[in-house]
Amino acid sequence: MTLMQYTFSSAFLVGLAGLAFHRTHLLSALLCLEAMMLALFLALSLWSLDTAATSFSLAPLLLLAFSACEAGLGLALLVATTRTHGSDHLQNLNLLQC
Repeated sequence: MTLMQYTFSSAFLVGLAGLAFHRTHLLSALLCLEAMMLALFLALSLWSLDTAATSFSLAPLLLLAFSACEAGLGLALLVATTRTHGSDHLQNLNLLQC
């Protein structure tokens, strides 16, 4: 495993660990998801540059567009949740209480 692969896999795992262990606020969970998507984007774009394959050159842009849509949807859910429940704590978001 090269140093570049180790760096991107460790960045992805740090985002995954943050998502698994710091689940108190919705905003921290969204930031961890965004960090994971950014690590995937960087790894995919450097992989397509390394292999010099023209067929995979569009994949990082599609992943970046998907990540931007995910971030917009997550922030919209954060605003809606904060307005209805009063906070962004994930423990308050129980569907059985509605």
